[in-house]
Amino acid sequence: MADFSSSGELDGQSFVDANLRGARFVRSDLSGVVMRAVEIQGADIDAPWVAGDGGTLRVNGVDVVPFVEAELDRRFPGRADRRATDPAGLRSAWASLERTWAATLARAAAMPAGTVDVSVDGEWSFAQTLRHLIMATDTWLRGAILRMERPFHPIGQPNSEYETDGGDMSVFVTGTPEYADVLAVRAGHVALVRDFLATVTADDLAGERRNPWAPDRPETVLACLHVILDEEWGHHRYAVRDLDAIAAGPDG
Repeated sequence: MADFSSSGELDGQSFVDANLRGARFVRSDLSGVVMRAVEIQGADIDAPWVAGDGGTLRVNGVDVVPFVEAELDRRFPGRADRRATDPAGLRSAWASLERTWAATLARAAAMPAGTVDVSVDGEWSFAQTLRHLIMATDTWLRGAILRMERPFHPIGQPNSEYETDGGDMSVFVTGTPEYADVLAVRAGHVALVRDFLATVTADDLAGERRNPWAPDRPETVLACLHVILDEEWGHHRYAVRDLDAIAAGPDG
């Protein structure tokens, strides 16, 4: 299978009577792609940002984003609160997340030894997902909101060199940390968000901060918190999906 990576050679191209069966697109820009008279049975699309960006995804002329969002809210009680705009609503939203993750952590703990380090279809393991959420809290709370000079905990899991301490990957541990250590750091970060929300005010939420990945673009404290909530719910969905796949086994 040929790989097309970080190139623009396919921009604006037309594929007519092409066979893309089994193709895999990862971290690829497919915005504005038009597909006509295509066979898409069994296609699996994961586009977590389309709703947040106010985007659309049309299937046979119908924007399916509202239906997908409503179904995800039904499957994950408390998810709908991630767009809360006042201190009380944000505290309630975080409490829902804590309860949800507590149940999922208990589920993972009850599964066979080593489950938390299993990668499904090349995705992050359960432990790596928790490490990435540590990274997300460091980025958007410790870094953006609290403006700590060195916000990143070494156990965090960045996506790539883009999500690092100024491009310095040496900030982060190499290898696989002990899961107990991951849990301990994660618990501390969850408590950090809870403690911040316990005293945040409406005026605090309106405060201006710098976007950590685009320093010239201002963000409100509320917008930064919304990113944390989106990260939490998005990666929880991935974690549950992969735990289901592990539980079902190779023939599931």
